[in-house]
Amino acid sequence: MRPSCRFPPQPLRPSPGGPGAGLHLPSCPAAGGGCRHFGAVLRSRWVAAAPRSPLPAAAMSRLSGGWDRAGEEVQLLLDLCLQCLTKNLSRYAADIKSLPPNIKDKLITLMSRQGQITDSNISEVLHPAVESLDLRDCDISDNALLQLYNCKQLKKINLNSCKENRLGITSEGVIALALSCPYLCEASFKRCCDITDSGVLALALNCQFLQIVNLGSCSGIMDASLQALGENCKFLHSVDFSSTREIHMERCVNLTDVAVEAVLTCCPKIHIFLFHGCPLVTDRSRDVLEQLVISNKIKQVTWTVY
Repeated sequence: MRPSCRFPPQPLRPSPGGPGAGLHLPSCPAAGGGCRHFGAVLRSRWVAAAPRSPLPAAAMSRLSGGWDRAGEEVQLLLDLCLQCLTKNLSRYAADIKSLPPNIKDKLITLMSRQGQITDSNISEVLHPAVESLDLRDCDISDNALLQLYNCKQLKKINLNSCKENRLGITSEGVIALALSCPYLCEASFKRCCDITDSGVLALALNCQFLQIVNLGSCSGIMDASLQALGENCKFLHSVDFSSTREIHMERCVNLTDVAVEAVLTCCPKIHIFLFHGCPLVTDRSRDVLEQLVISNKIKQVTWTVY
């Protein structure tokens, strides 16, 4: 049985050998991994005392290089701590919530890449200043989106599903997202096939800074969604139905010429318009788009012929 830590958390300090010569970790008899002050180690700051008297330029240069190397060691230590944390999430769950925002941002990135963010732990890693969430590899549902109520600064969220349809994200979750995050600029929902017009309408009415929306393979989306985005989101330059100033409307089988007209009328920054698998879009839209290509207002237009 590993002994618990009986020592108060201490800041990381340069070793006696001078700047960059190494770091002393806080003393802990449980250094093998059972230390209950793991979160305190992550929160510690490396303390460096400024020299009391001016130093020659050469000495200052050597000192600066030493601190740079020491800073790299601190960063390496932080990375190792975070990796250890992600491998033992259940053990250190109580430490995560109290971590500072800059550490949480690194943790969110690492956990997202490993698909470790879930409905049950997302509230622990979130913080009010979070600006980006990439959850495409994570198994989450509307319950996770309901916990974003305090993330007013969120600007980008990626809920794309790369392989199969994501069934847990519906318009209920998207509405909660829209009401919680008014400064959202980019929202990606590819293959979230249970999203309907009500979710997109909430985004259009509450997130007027939207620039990029990915609704690829969301077959429940109809004309009302594109009309609402076009009328309310004046900064919109990409609707992916996936790149800047493009519209991809693949397999949105309920979209018609009305939606195309709304986007062309209200979103003058659109440069690329691709619609495949949209059988209700007719020659009426194609003729207008071809004229825009001829006048060089749109760079590329492609579609499926029915």
